[in-house]
Amino acid sequence: MPFFSRKPSLESLPGFAMPADCMQTLHSASAFRQALLELIRSAKVRIHLAALYLQQDEGGEEVLEALYQAASSNPQLDVRLFVDAHRAQRGLIGQGKQAGNAAWYRQRAQQQPLANLAIYGVPAQSKELFGVMHLKGFIIDSDVLYSGASLNNVYLHVGERYRFDRYHLLHHAELADSMSHYLIAQLATDPAVIRLDRPSETDGRTQRQLIRQLRQKLAHTQYRLPPGTHRSTSIHPVCGQGRGNPFNGLLLQLLRQPMRQLVICTPYFNLPRSVLLQIDALLAHGVNVEIIVGDKQANDFYIPPEQAFKVIGCLPYLYEMNLRRFARKRQSYLQNGQLTLRLWKHDGNSYHLKGLWIDQQYMLITGNNLNPRAFNLDLENGLLIHDPQHILQAQITEELTNIRQHTTVLSHYRQLQKLQDYPEKVRKLLGRLGKFRIDRLFYRLL
Repeated sequence: MPFFSRKPSLESLPGFAMPADCMQTLHSASAFRQALLELIRSAKVRIHLAALYLQQDEGGEEVLEALYQAASSNPQLDVRLFVDAHRAQRGLIGQGKQAGNAAWYRQRAQQQPLANLAIYGVPAQSKELFGVMHLKGFIIDSDVLYSGASLNNVYLHVGERYRFDRYHLLHHAELADSMSHYLIAQLATDPAVIRLDRPSETDGRTQRQLIRQLRQKLAHTQYRLPPGTHRSTSIHPVCGQGRGNPFNGLLLQLLRQPMRQLVICTPYFNLPRSVLLQIDALLAHGVNVEIIVGDKQANDFYIPPEQAFKVIGCLPYLYEMNLRRFARKRQSYLQNGQLTLRLWKHDGNSYHLKGLWIDQQYMLITGNNLNPRAFNLDLENGLLIHDPQHILQAQITEELTNIRQHTTVLSHYRQLQKLQDYPEKVRKLLGRLGKFRIDRLFYRLL
């Protein structure tokens, strides 16, 4: 089994010691929203936010207005927002042609110009299809609020629906400094990164060249961390972009660690081959594996059959087909209880959780979807927590209990629908994709 190793290869990973009272786990989107707004309002030195996007809706406007209020009331406060450049300059998928959030950023900046507030667009790739800026983390003074969530109504639970994620508030000045330094030193000053709150005209050819240079740089840059090992509880920020990057290496190292149990959360069931091979190696060695994934009706792109059909609505069915194939090949492990598959569904809400838990020793907090796109294209990061003394276990157990609350355990792969059970338009389109093997391209890019 070449993909399986029990060597403690993570012991020398650079990071920071983590006090017992450093972390606070939040359990809902509304609690996340409240914590974010309170931190912004009380900020004294810096507000550096990284998210895929800040949307122009009620939730997004509340956050942006809080940023403007904080910056205007304290001219010494350094306020910076980092989002994906391409995502900010287009409208919502399936909603027709729209100006995108960047137009809103520029309009708001024109209404109230502030020298201490900046919104940056980070182009991780030359086109959004081939990768996005997927860094996460809100650094406010000496605190880090980390979540896979972006900033809009559904992620912030403004209105009836919410998108469930993970939310951790870390009171840790060294961690905050390290993550802030990366955003400023590697992104804010890079010529490929654009100001979205200002009018700009960039030459396409020049910009593509700058983006290539940015990608090459990010493939080799990391958070600034002290060397050395930690025998007590510690936290380790890691980032990466492209094949074989340090974050991918860390993920695969983590998957070689379990001796008893591995828990995985992913919203879109489309695991890379390297991850699948490691899971099979763990199962073969008697390790219990639990995977918590969203039901297709809890997927971001799910469209009820009674609503107008859109091509993007096929994605949840593609992921379910993938999960069914995975479960069918490992049915014996499902039957003996060594493999546990949980489907999350709560009313009309959606599921967006990512992360790993290993043997009550390691916990990974991340925005990485654990799919080929995240492994090969997107700019990703995460926070690895090593807790050998189990000082955080009560909090970790409480989080997992909250996550499992709205899940159903699969005992057989036949509990999942197959292609013939899907709505007619979905069935026909997926049938054509499969016939020409285009579905394989979808799995690599989405």
